[in-house]
This record gives sequence, C-alpha cells and structure tokens, in this order.
Amino acid sequence: MSERVISADYVVRGAGAAGMAFVDELVASSDATVVMVDRHGQPGGHWNDAYPHVRLHQPSAFYGVSSEPLGSDTIDEHGPNAGFYELASGAEVVAYFDRVMRRRLLPSGRVTYLPMSDLADDGTVTSLLSGQHQTVVASTFVDATWSQMRVPSTTPPTYDVAAGATCVAPNALARLAPDFDAFVVVGAGKTAMDACVWLLHHGTDPDRIRWIVPRDSWTLNRANFQPGAAFFPRFCSSLADAVEAAAESATVDDLFARLEASEELRRIDPAVTPTAYHCAILSDGELELLRTIRDVVRLGHVTSIGEHEITLDHGTIPTDPRTLHVDCSATGIPKRPSTPIFDGDRITLQWVRTCQPTFSAALIGHVEATVDDVDRKNWLCPPIAPPDVPLDWLRMFRTSFETRDRWRQEPDLEAWLATTRLDPVAALINERLGVDEEVTAALMRYARHIHQAFDNLDRLLADAASTGAP
Repeated sequence: MSERVISADYVVRGAGAAGMAFVDELVASSDATVVMVDRHGQPGGHWNDAYPHVRLHQPSAFYGVSSEPLGSDTIDEHGPNAGFYELASGAEVVAYFDRVMRRRLLPSGRVTYLPMSDLADDGTVTSLLSGQHQTVVASTFVDATWSQMRVPSTTPPTYDVAAGATCVAPNALARLAPDFDAFVVVGAGKTAMDACVWLLHHGTDPDRIRWIVPRDSWTLNRANFQPGAAFFPRFCSSLADAVEAAAESATVDDLFARLEASEELRRIDPAVTPTAYHCAILSDGELELLRTIRDVVRLGHVTSIGEHEITLDHGTIPTDPRTLHVDCSATGIPKRPSTPIFDGDRITLQWVRTCQPTFSAALIGHVEATVDDVDRKNWLCPPIAPPDVPLDWLRMFRTSFETRDRWRQEPDLEAWLATTRLDPVAALINERLGVDEEVTAALMRYARHIHQAFDNLDRLLADAASTGAP
C-alpha cells in the first residue's frame, strides 16, 4: 500500500508554545496551509511533562497565542503572587493550547495536526504508535523545537543514585512529601525555586530543607512585568532605570549594582554574587520564602547521591534514607548558538525579544506572512540566544532594544504590535504618552539614554571579552 502524501505550504515540527504561537499568527495573517507534527499526544510541548505545581513566570495576560486570551485577567489575592496578575498553572496552559487547536486552528480548515508522530527533515512523518509512515510535501520547513527544552520528568539526573536513596523529579513531590522527614532540592534554576516555594508555602519548616545551589542566579522582579494601566507607570520607570544604568555604568559590576539598586534585578542571597542568569522571575513573596532557607550548599554540582552521603564537585554532605531528594537539575533551555531565523526554505523559531518565547514566535509568524524579502525578514528578526551567565543580560538587552527600533520602521509591524495581546505595552504607550506625566517623563528618560546605552553596552562587552569573561 502506498504511503499517504500531504501537501501544504508549511510543515511545523513541534506543537509546543512557540509552534502554536507561530501557526496562530500565520493563520491570522495569511491564507497558508500548515501541517503540525508533534511527539506529544496533545499540544503544549514540555508543558505536558511539567510538574503539577508549575506556573508561568510571567502573567497569563501576555503568554500563549495572539488570538486567544489566557486566564481571566485577574489579580491574585492569596499566595506568594498576591497583588500581581494571575499566573496560569501548567494544567491551565495545556488546556489552553488544546482549546486553541480544537477551536481556532483546526476549524480554519488550513491546519492539519499529527500528534504522537515524529517528523524527519525530509518530510517523513512516522507514527510513534503504529510505526506507519506518511510524507508531507511543503514549501517551508519550520523548526519549533530549536530550544530543546529539558524538564526533570523526561531528563534523568546526570549523577548516580544509590539503591537506598530516594531521588525523584518534582512531579512526585506532592505525592511523596508526607512520607519523609527532610528534603534536599538539587538545582538552582526556576524549577528548584518552585520546589522550595511549594514546600515552604505548604508549611514545611525551612530547617527541613537543604538546597544545593551550584550557581546563584540573578532574578527579575515580577512587579516590573505586570500588564494593565495601574502597573504601567512602574513598568516605564523600570525600563528607563535599566536604560539609564546601561548608558552610565563605568563597569559591568557598576551596571549590576545599579540594576540591583533599582530592583530591576535581584539576588536571593544578598551576600553572594550571582554567576548565572536565566530570566527567572520572582515576586516579593517568593523571594521572602526562599530567603528563609538557611541550609544552602554551594559545593558545585552533585556527582552522586548515596544512602548516607551526597558527593559534589567540591566536597561531601550527609544525607539519610528519611530524606527525599528532589532532582531539579535539568538544564531547561540548553545554551546553543543562534542561527538565522529565515534561511531559504527553513524557518527556525527563536527568541527575538528577551525572555518572551510566544511573543517572539508570533512576531516571526507575522513577519513571514507580511514581508517578502528574506534579508528584510532577518533584519527585523535577529535571534536572541537564551541566557546563561550575567553578561547575557547585556547581550540580550542590547539586541532586544535595537530590534525594537527596527520594528518602528515597518508600519505594518508597528500596527500589529499595537494590537496583539502578547505585547500589552505598545497600546498603553500610545494611550498615555503626553497624557500621563509620570509615564511621559519615564519614556523621555528612556529616549534620552537609549543610544548612549547601546554604545556603552558595546564597550562593556568588549572589555569583558578582553578579560576572557564568558
């Protein structure tokens, strides 16, 4: 029997957040036909594998796809996020992307969705259940899996675990926690922060928690990333503070001192200088909870967990069978070199705005649908590699803000930015510039320093490179 052949304008590998945001915008801005292929049984990518207590870092109001709101646009009244706009849970995010697929993309008649399937570069689609093959013939191949997101439930720890020790992904934390006397959280990223916050928020004595932190991280302040008119003056002031700091700092250390003083960036332990940065966002409530953990181990990465001893790069610490070890050491987004987003008949989805994956994918979809020249597309969409070290804050800030200036030169794109729900800033600027004195003053301060900031960041990065800094 001959294999089935499907013809389309685009074939997309991955129906995670980026793939869904890209296709949603492509459907809205063109008459293109699309085949989406994904290894999961439903849309949402890594959200299908996430731990039960996971929530967005950023407000639901500007995550997801452009055409469909996520959440109820309300402010949390309880918990560590109290006072800020809601953060969708992992279950809500998965249900949201499923709804977008069933009620938005498939009813368009222009999207074919092939779950539980693997897509090869030559267009061969193989069912992970039956092994049957079919072929997609498309003009453009879209890779929505470039980030290679890694989560603990699908990424085994790189260290050995003895038979007498219990070490689990955070997915099992709520189920097993009542059976143990103490907890060791392995990892320093947002997943580890979430595990610690979950334990503390549910009444665990901080002295029962040991936190293994290979590298301390700078974190972003959630108060500076809120939608809505009430928070907009603070957003503008934070933006102006960051640009002013980037323009006037004499050294990299001076820059981070200024960013910390303005509460643009924060560290969990004020006595420890962070050596990592991954865009993790914390509220005041989360930060206060994390600071109650006194047993923080900074001896490098874990190399093995035994029944009575944990071995790390630079020493050993005791443990016992009554301790639950929670592995949060998966890389998240591995550091990879960027590649041109538009390259012949291939599109590789990457960030074009700092720490904003779904906005970035939607904007790329709009540019693909509305701009013909490939050089112009790449000029409008220079990729931003996800960060790993503090210097990446400088690199991302420099690229992101220069790119925003380029977008202003494309009238259609500027109009899209003023209407997409994934960018709540542009419309508010248009409404309040010249009307709200506080907003106007902050944006004028931003405009006064932005080009000086570009030059100074170039100088600081060159100075850092000359010393061999990562």
